[in-house]
Amino acid sequence: MTHPEHPRAIRSFVTRTGRITEAQERALELLWPKYGIEPNATSPADFDSLFGRHAPRTVEIGFGNGDNLVKMAAAHPERDYLGIEVHRPGVGRVLLALETQGLTNVRVICHDAVEVLAQQIPPDSLDEVVILFPDPWPKKRHHKRRLIQAAFLELVAGRLHPDGVLRMATDWRPYAEEMLAAAQGNPRLRNLAADGTYIPRPAERIPTRFEKRGERLGHDVWDLAFRRT
Repeated sequence: MTHPEHPRAIRSFVTRTGRITEAQERALELLWPKYGIEPNATSPADFDSLFGRHAPRTVEIGFGNGDNLVKMAAAHPERDYLGIEVHRPGVGRVLLALETQGLTNVRVICHDAVEVLAQQIPPDSLDEVVILFPDPWPKKRHHKRRLIQAAFLELVAGRLHPDGVLRMATDWRPYAEEMLAAAQGNPRLRNLAADGTYIPRPAERIPTRFEKRGERLGHDVWDLAFRRT
């Protein structure tokens, strides 16, 4: 689906079922009404009503198995978190973790992130957007599927409020360079790196399973942080 603020729709994922456990399937059935947000193409979400308060808000796009999302939410109860993920096993896993830990500051959307940002996130409403290890689509013919492109970053910048921060990380150097160039090309985003390139790994960022796998394979990781001007 194309949106006027994001003229070329990006599908940065391949929908796959994956292995879903009985517990995850049960969580999707029983816990979704408590933590889930349904896609809505016609009305932006009212987060104050959804969370029952007004608080700083972080969106994590493509949270995978949810380790970072859940741990950050537990560490910062004063913030609200919205996780966006298309793969049902990861969503089910997060729902179980939220219920087990009694976390009330997380909501989840199981839908395409581009459409969610364009249709459900109000402009100037986010304090932080986190995108960790998006699919690098390494084959040249698949580069057009990469999420981090100029049009998408313009959409993200419009959803961050002034002084809001976009945080990204990848262990694929060509993609890191492309992400850096795309973000630096947006006049509304200012690089927070002292040398204008990459930042040291933030201490508060929880290592994802992709990062741990990359470390075992000897991969470097590039972190980026940009502030909405």
